[in-house]
Amino acid sequence: MTAFEGKIAFLGQGRMGVPMARRLVDAGHQVTVWRRGTGVTAAEAVRGAALVVTMLRDPAAVREVLTAALPGLAPGATVVEMSTIGPEVVRELRALLPASAGLVDAPVLGSVGPAAEGTLTVLAGGLDGPQAGDGAVAAGLREVLSVFGTVRACGPLGAGAAVKVAVMSAIVPAQVLVAETFAYGEAHGVPREALADVLAGTPLGAVSERLRVPSRETRYALGLAAKDLALAAWPEASLATAARRRLQEAEAAGLGGRDLTAIAGHVTGGRKGRRAVPLNPPTVPPTNGMYSHAVRAGDTLYVSGQAALDERHRVVGEDDMTAQSEHVFRSLERILADQGATFDDVTFIRTYLTDMDRRAEYGAVRRKYLTGTPPASTTVEVPRLFMPGLLLEVDVVVALP
Repeated sequence: MTAFEGKIAFLGQGRMGVPMARRLVDAGHQVTVWRRGTGVTAAEAVRGAALVVTMLRDPAAVREVLTAALPGLAPGATVVEMSTIGPEVVRELRALLPASAGLVDAPVLGSVGPAAEGTLTVLAGGLDGPQAGDGAVAAGLREVLSVFGTVRACGPLGAGAAVKVAVMSAIVPAQVLVAETFAYGEAHGVPREALADVLAGTPLGAVSERLRVPSRETRYALGLAAKDLALAAWPEASLATAARRRLQEAEAAGLGGRDLTAIAGHVTGGRKGRRAVPLNPPTVPPTNGMYSHAVRAGDTLYVSGQAALDERHRVVGEDDMTAQSEHVFRSLERILADQGATFDDVTFIRTYLTDMDRRAEYGAVRRKYLTGTPPASTTVEVPRLFMPGLLLEVDVVVALP
């Protein structure tokens, strides 16, 4: 048993979360894991945990899961946020968590292989400050994080998240640049192999080697790379912004789940994109197979009607308009985030209510999410929806950034 003997709750069991949680178990820690669709709530998973680790897809997922976990969070527990969400969202989490809870942001550099081997680089913000707890807690926390690899203390709370976004805003565009370099060479009769050999002797050698033969295994999904660059979107980030557009094109062509190195084949025309690309993000419950959650056509996203259904297509919040509205807007938020958009990008929203007399309950939730100038809108009353118990359905049209 290691020196840190408190229970650890690990929220998120995706490609990175599974091997990271396994390393904690192998190191002798008492670990409770949580993922969507198991029937266990986030609050139940964190109950009694001295340390709560989150490793989730994007800011929307982190906000949602930590909010759901709050009722079970033990007084004095420490939350270690290891997803890639950016420093602004870390500050939001500090405001969300109770004052008694500690918070450290600790995103990682590395992919699935290093996660399994324990050779990640952990970029920790707030590790040496009051957010990490007293000296003993901070020392125990550093020991836990070292299970994943080398721990780098980056500065105060939010610094780890900032360093991660800064690094990715250099590494990801570099891979897009090399993909475009290969495309230029092939257009002029220079094989990729020959160009990669030349680049091997330059500062871009390691990057070109990664793209020489794109990985069949998804180590770092192209869609996640596009999400990470969306976090780095600031007025002066011209190269990151251009690379993000290129990745979004590839994502719309159906490459979002492939390894980032697939961008090389996309840029050289190895796979032609469809004009209309169906999208079914893994962050929302799957459809029944008769429709897609959204379809992207160029820079426009058409989102299917969202209703309050869980992973087993059961109605959430029976006869509770507020609960069903919250579920619907959280689903919409995750679908938008999957394409690098927010509710500010919604151009049209259409709502179907089974009882117009309850529109005030719906409207209160809607105003929480649509906070700016409202988009074009239609709200209608219908006698019933496609499943008994559903009170509303909402679809939107989005102008993608």
